[in-house]
Amino acid sequence: MGSSSLQPLFLLTLFLLSHQTKAEDSHSFLGNESSTELESGRRCNWFRGKWVYDASYPLYDPSSCPFIDPQFNCQKYGRPDTLYQKYRWQPFSCPMPRFNALNFLEKYRGKKIMFVGDSLSLNQFNSLACMIHASVPNSRTTFNKRNALSSVIFEEYGLELFLYRTAYLVDLEREKVGRVLKLDSIKSGDAWRGMDVLIFNTWHWWTHTETSQPWEYMEAGNKLYKDMNRFIAYYKGLTTWARWVNLNVNPAQTKVFFLGISPVHYEGRDWNEPAKSCMRETEPFFGSKYPAGTPMAWVVVNKVLSRIKKPVYFLDVTTLSQYRKDAHPEAYSAVMPTDCSHWCLPGLPDTWNQLLHAALFA
Repeated sequence: MGSSSLQPLFLLTLFLLSHQTKAEDSHSFLGNESSTELESGRRCNWFRGKWVYDASYPLYDPSSCPFIDPQFNCQKYGRPDTLYQKYRWQPFSCPMPRFNALNFLEKYRGKKIMFVGDSLSLNQFNSLACMIHASVPNSRTTFNKRNALSSVIFEEYGLELFLYRTAYLVDLEREKVGRVLKLDSIKSGDAWRGMDVLIFNTWHWWTHTETSQPWEYMEAGNKLYKDMNRFIAYYKGLTTWARWVNLNVNPAQTKVFFLGISPVHYEGRDWNEPAKSCMRETEPFFGSKYPAGTPMAWVVVNKVLSRIKKPVYFLDVTTLSQYRKDAHPEAYSAVMPTDCSHWCLPGLPDTWNQLLHAALFA
């Protein structure tokens, strides 16, 4: 590796290390927006808090929701415990509004909401559809899926929920040399136009290597790379996404959100139990600070969002999700034999959507 490739890696490493301790003090709004404030004038940080047992949970019965993908339907595929469904997120500085599906349907009557990202976006998309459906179980709905695009339409309200599956946000194309991940290109962004709410997410697939990596080359600045530091690649890709937002989003029409890094729990050393993984975990991590600390990818996201010109709300779910080592499908999935990266439904993504709901209604 030559000096030209070492320099950006060195600079990025310095940046990551200098910002790693700032995660717990972050504010939720970036761009031109400011944090929600309490009546007293203090900032309300919904992303710092603790998990508490709540007997009224879950927010819906998984057997009554027709929208749960098989990889998240843990009860259907044999998970014996349900305690993971009974935890509610309680912020330290302010109460979080309880999700009100009827108000949501009325406020967003005739609106279009799109999740854009990988299977974690599918997780969140399924969750929101179930949360709304639980309050209007007899309402007519239409579900469609075609290629990258899925939708659930609550017909009586004209509310359309969309999912656009794209693992990297930037383009992945097949060319003569093979499959190329184009860090400077977002052609698929045409499908995201005209939405009232956009919720973006990407990180999960940036870490994949060898046989699970779906590309042979990366392309940046008209140059092909067999590989590069994944944090640098992620930064380049997110910068391209930020440029798309700046050029294509009208804040008067569209609210934009970015879902923070969703953690995995394959290695128990992350919570000081090296012999464990998410398998057979039944309770959250209850310590005051998650031992693994702030993921490097979190810092990359924050760097990109701090430079974006259009208002983007950062759904900073990383820390609260790190605590939920108990909430994964484990072996109870129709898709993966061991899954410590996605989340059971009902479960953690319902909290992500409660935070989305709180931000939309603030």
